Amino acid sequence: MTDVVRKDVQQKLLSGDYSCAKELTLSMFSGKWKIVILYHLGKDGVYRFGELKKLLPNASNKVLTQQLRELEQDELLTRKLYPEVPVRVDYEITELGLTLLPIIDLMYEWGTHRLKQLKHVEPRNINEDAVKKHG
Repeated sequence: MTDVVRKDVQQKLLSGDYSCAKELTLSMFSGKWKIVILYHLGKDGVYRFGELKKLLPNASNKVLTQQLRELEQDELLTRKLYPEVPVRVDYEITELGLTLLPIIDLMYEWGTHRLKQLKHVEPRNINEDAVKKHG
């Protein structure tokens, strides 16, 4: 799904037919681990692939690599390759990536607040409770 959204956004950008800022912004976040990657790079600085993998043990190497590449393509992080043996690759958030940190912080705060709300609801009734409040 995220590949489809991403390709659609890239096609629109290439053709000059792009006017939806929300869609562009959401495409930057599409991907299960991107927000977490940006958060850690913004908070702690430079990471190597193995260090990021330890932070995200449930992410496969393939998916983590793909998401790092996409973040690099979107100019949200830089990838620096050192000609050493073994090869060393560092990932660092860019100035543009840093501008997303306040948004990520707000999302974290929202999630924390929502988790507190859900702790007061029986697990089987979570969806029913949401429907009652909003619908």
